[in-house]
Amino acid sequence: MTATAPHIPVLLDEVIAGLDPKAGETHVDGTFGAGGYTRALLDTGARVYAFDRDPDAIAEGRAFAEEQGGRLILVPERFSRLAEALAERGVDQVDGVTLDIGVSSMQLDRAERGFSFQADGPLDMRMDQAGMSAADFVNEADEEEIADVLHDLGEEPRARRVARAIVHARPITRTAQLADVVRRALGHKPHEKKDPATRTFQAIRIHLNAELDELEQGLAAAERVLRPGGRLAVVSFHSIEDRIVKRFLRERSGATPAGSRHLPDTRGAGPRPSFEAVAKPVRAGEAEIARNPRSRSATLRVAHRTEASPWGAGPRKEGRQG
Repeated sequence: MTATAPHIPVLLDEVIAGLDPKAGETHVDGTFGAGGYTRALLDTGARVYAFDRDPDAIAEGRAFAEEQGGRLILVPERFSRLAEALAERGVDQVDGVTLDIGVSSMQLDRAERGFSFQADGPLDMRMDQAGMSAADFVNEADEEEIADVLHDLGEEPRARRVARAIVHARPITRTAQLADVVRRALGHKPHEKKDPATRTFQAIRIHLNAELDELEQGLAAAERVLRPGGRLAVVSFHSIEDRIVKRFLRERSGATPAGSRHLPDTRGAGPRPSFEAVAKPVRAGEAEIARNPRSRSATLRVAHRTEASPWGAGPRKEGRQG
């Protein structure tokens, strides 16, 4: 990481506007990546705890962190553990949390990480570079499990056909090889805007890295560490992820459906709302999409923390800020 950021993260201006960081505040960047959001937060005078489960991201950010005079603390952890990791560092409350869900640009752009079929590489896809790889999964899982993953996490309508083709093509060890198997199974037409392999790669990546569980746990962790008035900003890239964020904020803000003629209105019967000022979703404009096609599917949701205790926890305590 050099003095100039290697890339501009999607919806950067909108994320910073939603977080409204101020000098002296403490913020968490739960998905450090190449440091785009972190850099913008630091530019406002805030202190940042930057999380990333990817050892490469942490290693490449160290020189940049050393330049910040203690205002940037790199945390080699999954963001689902942000509450525990902050407590271990003497911090109980923060002013803002930002999460950029999914694979980072630096992971996608490096063929050797095996996340993308744009360039051939080993079939890997592990964010933390440990555990089962994508090659292990496609070569060892049975056809039914592969089909379920593709259907549930990739929303692939012809999941069984793709799973059958994958099993028949084993062993599969390269990204280009897997993409070709999927294209042949689905009948790829060169003029199509979206490569048919996209859903399969998305599904396998989400499955291997337990990304949906991470997201749900990360949202709950953010709820625990945000001070009253603290801001949460979440950027997601797939409808499955966005539905999780939307549902979380609807529940936590008390925006549950009213009762019908046949069912009682249960609003007000549960915990007090832990979030408020839930903004309408924001998406990238034409200019940003032209600069960065990856922003086309991005959705930003922002909300403010109330004084209520986190759901499922005892009364809120006064906490220490970093």
